[in-house]
Amino acid sequence: MANQYEHLLTAIDVGSAKTCVLVAEITDAGLRYRGHGVAESRGSRKGIIVDLDKAVASIQRAVEEAEDAAGAPIEHALLGVAGSHVRGVNSHGGVSFGTRPREITRDEIRQAVDKARAIALPADREILHLLPQEFILDDQAGVHDPLGMMATRLEVRVHMVTTVANATQNMVTAVNRAGVHVDDTVFEPLACADSVLRADERELGVCLADLGAGSTGIIVFQDGAVAHTGAIPVGGDHFTSDISVGLCTPLAEAEKIKKVYGNTIVTLIPEANEVEIPSVGDRPSRLISQRMVGEILEPRARELFEMLRDNLRHSGTLDLCAGGVVLSGGASRLPGIEDVAESVLRRPVRLSWPTPLAKMPSTLAEPEYATALGMVFYGHRARLARGSHDGRWSSRLAALFVKKGA
Repeated sequence: MANQYEHLLTAIDVGSAKTCVLVAEITDAGLRYRGHGVAESRGSRKGIIVDLDKAVASIQRAVEEAEDAAGAPIEHALLGVAGSHVRGVNSHGGVSFGTRPREITRDEIRQAVDKARAIALPADREILHLLPQEFILDDQAGVHDPLGMMATRLEVRVHMVTTVANATQNMVTAVNRAGVHVDDTVFEPLACADSVLRADERELGVCLADLGAGSTGIIVFQDGAVAHTGAIPVGGDHFTSDISVGLCTPLAEAEKIKKVYGNTIVTLIPEANEVEIPSVGDRPSRLISQRMVGEILEPRARELFEMLRDNLRHSGTLDLCAGGVVLSGGASRLPGIEDVAESVLRRPVRLSWPTPLAKMPSTLAEPEYATALGMVFYGHRARLARGSHDGRWSSRLAALFVKKGA
């Protein structure tokens, strides 16, 4: 008998600061919000499990809250993967058919893709995604689906997202131990793009930077396809840590100061403004100029975007971002951060606001929930692709990365 809850789709985003579980219902009219749960993350740092028991407990709390809200048990989920261990690589491969053109079948497509993915990777790395960029028939580039076409040679360009195998498996193990089976894993910026990027941005060339707590995930689209992925080891927690150390205040207080008084451009803070800073131990609190908070945050923000700029330059994709840079994630909400990004990257920058689900509470329509929302959209699109009745292998492969409407 079919599972009565198979019409539900669950996404789990295990971040360094929070664990979010989002449940959506698949209806004839599209996706609809059913419930969500959020718990403080314990036992994970920069996308890597450092204490399995604590991570499992955090996931269980978020899952139980989401189950109560959705009114349904959560048994299966799509799990997000992120962290500074993620790296992308471009490759290409092809097959020749001799001097006479022949019709291309799914077997030839599969052979070309296998050639493209047959590159040497370090022993500790595995392929998380194999994303087709374009097929090339003889000298004709830019083909999206070569099935049934004629050629003497078929080539394919692909982008591969790779991760440290143990890091991914430990995350899956934590979710499994929390009582949820992981149906699939997805690179979080790839999923986040489904909730924040527009079709014209993907086509023109855009970089999505997902500013999480422990790290910043990167994905670049050009001509509608993924051109580059990666991560840099700086996120929102680093801003908090800088305040804690610089002002000698507990981390929890530093986080509050960052959210209430933080600004990444010192000159935007009135000189007369003062902030009360709790001290560590039994020492009394102090009053300092609010500009001191900005003087701590601004250099870290510039460093983050300098690292992003260097990452894009090294991959040769900075010049592809004619559509600019889109910022997502909780750390993107720091005042002034868009201006810092524009001054460093020399590209137009905008803050993302995720596409909402029907019946979704407004509290989720924020940059820090863009990844969880994107994972639900991504998972739904993947289900539709797997359920395609046309049977075409190349169509199912390309369906996940087709240009989407704005």
